[in-house]
Amino acid sequence: MIKKISAAVVTLAVTLTTVIAPAQADIDLNFGLYASDKPTAVVKQFRPLITKIEDELSRELGEKVSIHTRISPTYEQAIDKLATGEVDFSRFGPASYVLVKDKNPAVELIAMESKKGKNMRKGYIIAHQDSSLQNMAELKGKRFAFGSEKSTIGRYFAQLLLTEAGVNSSDLVKQNYLGRHDKVGESVAKGDYDAGAMKSSTFKKFLKKGRKIRVLKEFNLATKAWAVREGVNDRVKTGLTKVLMAFSNEKDGDKKALKILKKDGFLPADDAAYNTVRKAIHNSSQFFE
Repeated sequence: MIKKISAAVVTLAVTLTTVIAPAQADIDLNFGLYASDKPTAVVKQFRPLITKIEDELSRELGEKVSIHTRISPTYEQAIDKLATGEVDFSRFGPASYVLVKDKNPAVELIAMESKKGKNMRKGYIIAHQDSSLQNMAELKGKRFAFGSEKSTIGRYFAQLLLTEAGVNSSDLVKQNYLGRHDKVGESVAKGDYDAGAMKSSTFKKFLKKGRKIRVLKEFNLATKAWAVREGVNDRVKTGLTKVLMAFSNEKDGDKKALKILKKDGFLPADDAAYNTVRKAIHNSSQFFE
């Protein structure tokens, strides 16, 4: 009798476990981002896009897909996570993409973001609204706010433009890497720095908030890159690429998901589009000469 009862209990336990245990995703993926703005805001903003990718990729592969967003506080950590395979795919600015490819050439570009049908976007060197500055050459003897040391706009393009204007590191009376575009904007708006480098989306946000900043220099650069780690499953890579390519601002569901990117979809991978960034990075030492 005891053996029968024990067997029944075991059977019941197994049955209950099977019923109430949460279903596990067939495919788990980690998506890497760096906190160009406040990390908590980044996670919240990207959730609609990631949910859309999960749903579409699940349909494409015929298996449930779960994507976990991994936020890195610095560009360096985000680069390391993809280069070492800690995350499966990432969204990178041009400089970070070039640097992760330098670190691990097996990392593969699968898509570029589309800005009005093109793979180029704008960046700005900003000054205070009331500043008398008219061009980059006048920054000699001034204070300059850079973003992150691994930022395309915040460092590499800014230093390239300064060098081309005849302004080197030794010509600035004050310079610092503030880490984020919003911090650069605040520092220039408050008058702590005479100029700084900022991406277009943050610049527009600051204008809406009434911050006293203006454009000193406008420039073009490649849009952000979406890349996968070395060794990612070919079926997943192909499926993810197909899903990204299918995004369109003409579709209601996609439009909401794309809102965070400030883009209208994705374009095929074109590694050569980042050659100007490679030049800026590999010649960056000239700024310190």
